[in-house]
Amino acid sequence: MEVLTAVLMLSGGIFCFVAALGMLRLPDTIIRMHAATKAGALGSGLMFLALASYYMELSTTLRAFAAIVFLLLTAPVAAHLIGRAAYCTQVRLWDRTRVDELSFTCDWSQPDEDGKDA
Repeated sequence: MEVLTAVLMLSGGIFCFVAALGMLRLPDTIIRMHAATKAGALGSGLMFLALASYYMELSTTLRAFAAIVFLLLTAPVAAHLIGRAAYCTQVRLWDRTRVDELSFTCDWSQPDEDGKDA
């Protein structure tokens, strides 16, 4: 059981390291968001599984599984909201971005002289 715990903890640490490396190396906010949520959620989930396999108590295992479920439910929503907020506040996209499928989603109309939207 300790070998399984070590493998889970090591693989979770590797995925968390890849998420951190992706946050540093990737070119724009939208792409960084994927590294943080996908690899980070997987790495954290593996670490919670390592915790559950090491202690093998019902209360600890249930808390670990509840944390994994909570992480898997909230990470995609947070990633979507962060990406949408970054896009709608016109954070600059990567230079190689060719297709802009979200251009219709944000209201970028500028107010006129009266302070009303154009």
